[in-house]
Amino acid sequence: MTVRTRFAPSPTGSLHIGNVRSGLFAYLYARHNHGKFILRIDDTDRERSTQESLDEILTDLKWLGLEWDEGPPDPRYFQSNRLDRYRGSARQLLREHKAYPCYCTPVELDAKRKAAEKERRKPVYDRKCRGLDFPPELELPDRRAGRNYTIRFAMPTSGETVLEDLVRGRSVFENRELDDLVILRSDGAPTYNFATVIDEADFRITHVVRGDDHVPNTPRQIQIALALGFTPPAFAHLPMVTGPDGAPLSKRHAATSVRAYREGGFFPEALVNYLARLGWSHGDQEIFSRDELVEYFDFAACGKSPGVFNTDKLLWLNFHYLKTRPVAQLAREVKPFIAQRGIAIPGDDAWLEKMVATLRERAKTLVELVDFAGFYLNEKIEIDLKAAAKFLKPEIKEPLSVLASELDAVAGDFNEQAVQSAFEGVLAKFGLKLGQLAQPVRVAITGGTVSPGIYEVIGVLGKRRTVERLNAAVKMIATG
Repeated sequence: MTVRTRFAPSPTGSLHIGNVRSGLFAYLYARHNHGKFILRIDDTDRERSTQESLDEILTDLKWLGLEWDEGPPDPRYFQSNRLDRYRGSARQLLREHKAYPCYCTPVELDAKRKAAEKERRKPVYDRKCRGLDFPPELELPDRRAGRNYTIRFAMPTSGETVLEDLVRGRSVFENRELDDLVILRSDGAPTYNFATVIDEADFRITHVVRGDDHVPNTPRQIQIALALGFTPPAFAHLPMVTGPDGAPLSKRHAATSVRAYREGGFFPEALVNYLARLGWSHGDQEIFSRDELVEYFDFAACGKSPGVFNTDKLLWLNFHYLKTRPVAQLAREVKPFIAQRGIAIPGDDAWLEKMVATLRERAKTLVELVDFAGFYLNEKIEIDLKAAAKFLKPEIKEPLSVLASELDAVAGDFNEQAVQSAFEGVLAKFGLKLGQLAQPVRVAITGGTVSPGIYEVIGVLGKRRTVERLNAAVKMIATG
């Protein structure tokens, strides 16, 4: 058997972290077993599905490296293009008396639900319309034609449905507790529980990987599959992703969309690595290459407890990937984030590589790297007033002025060695220790008190801008 897994997002919004983790596990399981990873687009919600959301989802998946073997742009993998297939399957069930038309109105159904809740009964449909025939000449529901009925699946009322879950283990459901769910709405659109069963069979899906919030749907889907003559796939239900408080992950805990992390300067390797460890483990190993994840992944190592999303842990991982990245690659990757600020890079690629090399041990994301690089990238800087009051004092005015002259007089390469030589001359002339000069210089040329090594900074900043900023600081001291 060739393993075939799938990921089936709905293009009704951004790709959620919890959902994409299910897609990642499906991808890793398929690759581990030399199988196929299928991308299906569940777009039957025509009012909420948008091209913008679809484009974002496809961009996010490609960014994460979750390349699919079958799927878009092939139109067969969009549910909206398969409506006739779903309606045909509904007709099959109607002919075989495994489904029936339901004429109960929304008002009636709401009254039944409220009555059940008042009597502390499970609010399931009371099967009032069960047994009604569906004449062959009658059209399937279609709101445009003014028809006001749905099609319901006739769930078996005896026996059990057994789920041998690859993560959760064995679960047994009493069929009499399962309701006769709607499979075609009054407008003719299929419900999720119906369409997905047909899709899994048509696309020969062998393993369905999804969140455990879908467990209540699974016995219903198994029974629909059996009624249609399909062999149900294997199921792996993953514990939900939560915030530190145990509640489902939401924006009050952290960013919840893949797009937010992509645009926030995170690396795809870091997010994939983090999500893989969110509910799966391989010994004590924390950092995995893509090949290692594929090699080691199996559902037996998935936990049964919710995965708690920890932003600090993700930042730690991203910092690891940032500081170990080849400098040339890091420079290429930071360019778009600089461009978003409307900043023209004041140098060539070699200069940019020198710049990022000085910041890679400090920044945790590409966005943070650009934030830290402001004094490199901007022609003019603002000096922090508290830092100026502390370090740009009258007694340092002359040393700064002399240093500016010494640096301006450097002939040939303006490198760290030349900068150090100029510093040593000034330190000797005024009897200063390095810290007594370096910190005022740092404030003068970066605007603050924290930066990489002062010789490194000046070497990257260049002669002209360094001298101009030192002279500006001297003028600031002189004018009080």
